[in-house]
Amino acid sequence: MAAERDHGGGVDAAARRFGGMRSDWLDLSTGINPCPYPVDQIPPEAWTALPDTAAQTTLTDAARRFWSVPQTAAVLAAPGASALIARIPRLGRPGRAHIPTPTYNEHAGAFVQEGWELSETDPNARVVVHPNNPDGRYWRPADLDGAALRIVDESFCDICPDRSLIAEAARPGTIVLKSFGKFWGLAGLRLGFAIGDPALIDRLARMLGPWPVSGPALHIGRLALEDTPWATDTRARLAGDAARLDRLMQDHGKIIGGTPLFRLYEVDDAARFQDRLARQRIWIRIFPYSRRWVRLGLPGSQADWTRLETAL
Repeated sequence: MAAERDHGGGVDAAARRFGGMRSDWLDLSTGINPCPYPVDQIPPEAWTALPDTAAQTTLTDAARRFWSVPQTAAVLAAPGASALIARIPRLGRPGRAHIPTPTYNEHAGAFVQEGWELSETDPNARVVVHPNNPDGRYWRPADLDGAALRIVDESFCDICPDRSLIAEAARPGTIVLKSFGKFWGLAGLRLGFAIGDPALIDRLARMLGPWPVSGPALHIGRLALEDTPWATDTRARLAGDAARLDRLMQDHGKIIGGTPLFRLYEVDDAARFQDRLARQRIWIRIFPYSRRWVRLGLPGSQADWTRLETAL
């Protein structure tokens, strides 16, 4: 059975359907921080030279400190978490993969693409998204048991570092994924990390080749990981903005989950709700497996908040 891959985004398609230019639209369909980490001037050599070993090591060392990576776990920087997700199924012979649903479906798509069967029974691989997208569910270490290959996707976990399962990265057969596209709001940077079993991380590194991460990404990633005051302030702001969005939506939908980066609501008719906002050039997320769930990301500027409130 092929796994359908649906995503947030798609503003260009929405503009073709409902009108307007891309710049006219407010995209609330993703879980990307709308107030990203500030990117200042990038050294010219980051653009012109092949990324050297020192720059890669400096980045991974910063990652170890920021995420408190166990000493026995290896760290690999990659061109986005999606590049890792596509390759992880190749780490084992095709078998049965358990990916609890509903969740971000790129993992299922990648495993099916490589010949795996999706199954809850006696899995050879298990994948959990922590916190889960779209409902914000958290998992326990025990939820990883019973499979030789264990993947913890923590793309959204930087909003709640105290809930991280990074300690599990020390277990054989385990990989924890991190993303720069969500909490830091730098999806276009294409930077992600695989942290875990050194044997598996080494195989992923060989799949990616010698220069998987660009010079600018190495530079910006290191600066961001070393800027703990920005991370602390951002967590507080996101928590406040998530509560603000819940208040704004309280007369329009029931909150049923989410994280400080996105909120999940139940409405009478998800497609109709999306259509109503789209006609006002605001794009939100709905799901093929639910007729009543809508997911909204956070507005960024005060003008964006006012625009959403007016549309509602």
